[in-house]
Amino acid sequence: QALKHRLARLWLEVAGLRAAARSAADALATGEDTDVAVAAAQAYAAQVAVHAAEEALQLHGGIGMTWEHPVHLYLKRAKADAIAYGAAGTHRAVLAELVDLRAP
Repeated sequence: QALKHRLARLWLEVAGLRAAARSAADALATGEDTDVAVAAAQAYAAQVAVHAAEEALQLHGGIGMTWEHPVHLYLKRAKADAIAYGAAGTHRAVLAELVDLRAP
């Protein structure tokens, strides 16, 4: 049952990511408020991609770290993308600037 709860939580995160990505795509298609929508989607995607890959590796157990299953490659790619495209904190800082949020 604990695994089901972890998977359910992960499914909710991925569903939220899909919504954020669709919102960003819609904003890019219409040209309305693109900077905020894209920054929000990037901030959410950076966090969810790494978390989903980490959970997949944990839930697959020992086979996730072997060449028999590519889960370890997904984690490697998610971490590399976070480095290349910016971590979630970086995108959150950009988003905060776009909506005029200042740290207290």
